[in-house]
Amino acid sequence: MKKLSIFLSLFTLILSACNTSAEVSISHAHGLAVDSQNSNRVLIATHQGLLSWEDGILSQVGTSQSDLMGFTPHPSQENTYYSSGHPQMGSNLGFQKTSDGGENWELISLGSDGPVDFHAMTINSKDPNVVYGWYHGALQRSLDGGGTWEVLNTTLSEVITLNGTADDPSTVYAGTSQGLLVSTDKGETWGLLSEDLMGSVVIALAVNPTDSMEMLSFSGRLGLAKSTDGGKTWNSSDAEFGQDFPLYIAYSKTEPSTIYLLTKENKLYRSVDGGDTWNPLES
Repeated sequence: MKKLSIFLSLFTLILSACNTSAEVSISHAHGLAVDSQNSNRVLIATHQGLLSWEDGILSQVGTSQSDLMGFTPHPSQENTYYSSGHPQMGSNLGFQKTSDGGENWELISLGSDGPVDFHAMTINSKDPNVVYGWYHGALQRSLDGGGTWEVLNTTLSEVITLNGTADDPSTVYAGTSQGLLVSTDKGETWGLLSEDLMGSVVIALAVNPTDSMEMLSFSGRLGLAKSTDGGKTWNSSDAEFGQDFPLYIAYSKTEPSTIYLLTKENKLYRSVDGGDTWNPLES
């Protein structure tokens, strides 16, 4: 009887662990990044915290269940990520940082008129002190790594995604409901980058970390498309997603030909040939 009791206790623990693992799923994703040291591992910011996908295994990172609405990796520091959004109990997170891969988060600042809830944010790859965030219909900029923020008086509206470039600390891109825009003065003024995407909703944008001339985007006009001239002209991809479509695209820094994308239906895809072909990944 004692052995049976021990067996049942062990079985209950195993079953509980299996059930806990099964509950981890991608839901309401808000960001995507490739591990800076491992091109086979991606980080996914979601409504229930930060998730990790590696070789078909999806797992929770850390214990935080906060809604990470904004998410961007540090361009050079391993295991360092920035986020914004909502805590479990409501209100806003402000601008926060993790230096241990998402196990623990610390508040860096509340942002301007905060605590902010950046739905789009990016850190400049050339100068990590330059950070941008979109909150309450306005662009905010920090020049000290997120410590202090200012609201820029711009003509931007309905920003969906923000991206920097590895070549120039003054250049930043914005995917908007009216097309793909670019600023070359750290967000002060903006202009249309591509006539190919003029007037089209640009939902996703990613810039090759080793070649800023190469970009991938997803828009209402061209679908998934690639540019090799810094975003001026675009060629549509043959990739088909049915009624689904990409929300986030992320390059690997160690292997830039490896690219991931995450769709509205929470499907994860990977390309190992620079975005020419895409294969669905199991999770």
